[in-house]
Amino acid sequence: MRQRNEQMHLGAFIYYTGHHHAGWRHPDSGVEQLFDIEMYKKIAQTAERGKFDMMFFADLLYVREVEYAASGMLDPITLLSALSMVTERIGLTATVSTTYNEPYNVARKFASLDYISGGRAGWNIVTSQLDLEAHNYGRPKHPEHGLRYEMASEFAGAVTSLWDTWEDDALVLDRENGKFADGSKVKEADFKGKFYSTKGPLNVPRPPQGYPVLIQAGSSEPGQDFAAQYGEVIFTAQQSIKAATRFYEQINEKLVKSGRKKGAMKIMPGLSPILGVTEEEAQRKYQELQNLIPAETAILALSGFLQYDLSGYPADGPLPTDIPDPVAASNGMKSRVKLFLEMAYEDNLSILDLGRKILSTRGHMQFVGTPEQLADLMEEWFDSYACDGFNIMPPVLPGDLEDFVNLAIPVLQKRGLFREEYTGSTLREHLGLERPELGHFKPKHELSAGV
Repeated sequence: MRQRNEQMHLGAFIYYTGHHHAGWRHPDSGVEQLFDIEMYKKIAQTAERGKFDMMFFADLLYVREVEYAASGMLDPITLLSALSMVTERIGLTATVSTTYNEPYNVARKFASLDYISGGRAGWNIVTSQLDLEAHNYGRPKHPEHGLRYEMASEFAGAVTSLWDTWEDDALVLDRENGKFADGSKVKEADFKGKFYSTKGPLNVPRPPQGYPVLIQAGSSEPGQDFAAQYGEVIFTAQQSIKAATRFYEQINEKLVKSGRKKGAMKIMPGLSPILGVTEEEAQRKYQELQNLIPAETAILALSGFLQYDLSGYPADGPLPTDIPDPVAASNGMKSRVKLFLEMAYEDNLSILDLGRKILSTRGHMQFVGTPEQLADLMEEWFDSYACDGFNIMPPVLPGDLEDFVNLAIPVLQKRGLFREEYTGSTLREHLGLERPELGHFKPKHELSAGV
């Protein structure tokens, strides 16, 4: 008997032409269309056919290794605005960094996307990772990890304050009496913080969803604290049901400490499935992809993540235990680096195996097997309260997303785990999230911000 009455949530995480580092090299990838709207239209319509809650575009503010790795991304807000015209129900979410943007611009862009899409917008709030990004914005160095989250908290407070500058019924549109809006219901944000200030009001009325859905993708302690303050969905990387259950409990404890209810945030770990009609077929597909990653590339990538040169160690040997603490040294994805170390030591992975595993999923859970076996895993995690759903990360696009929709979705639907039809029209309705009232997220800086 099912342990949960509700159904799981699914996001389609779109990243280059697949999440596998060498996926672009696979003959089934759409790499020739990486900058072609037609490929993304096909992907979006496939995800909507599968009744996904949302499709999600990551964003990186730099390029590197352009000779050997898929590099360069279309601006996600521009892309999602175009895709809103060829879809009807699926949520449209994108990463936008708080470190290299201004609150007014971000508030305006997402409010506009929410209007254009009819209430389907979501903002994945990140703080960026690398000095490379800082250099592109004329800054000498990427801000320190803890400082970035302090800045992000204030940034989100400024953005939500701007969305609140128009009351829901501020627009009057009275042609006869010449009254466009009720001026008493359009007010300045007058947000004054330590890092950001903005006067307002925003030049777009309050979004259809109140706020576009707020998503957070960090699992470090500062990331969790930030998510507990502002997040409504959290994307996370988890490798075991035990760790995922512990993370689920921690997040809900932090929600309560922040004055919010348990369950107020949907927790969706990444899951990268390689499916076959048989286990043998799935394993063959997996090995084909792994063989596309050169050994030197895997070792170089692992060395970069750990900030320690591993080229002098045997590739088929274990990760050394005496390397300097890479978590402390990292100014980027601290929780992900910690996860890589746990994978290496707990699973006894060689340096080469760990490097290839990282490049296949970037630390997210990978599944290789049949649709029924995948449904078993997803059902176990969901019913054990290890998650509220999954962010599906196809290794090769567009084919692996089509496989998931054609093969896995029907199994999940048959088990009652996932919707057969959309029942709402907005992303909030898909996720079962309330439409926020004015001032729903009170900024920590509200005393100095005048809100």
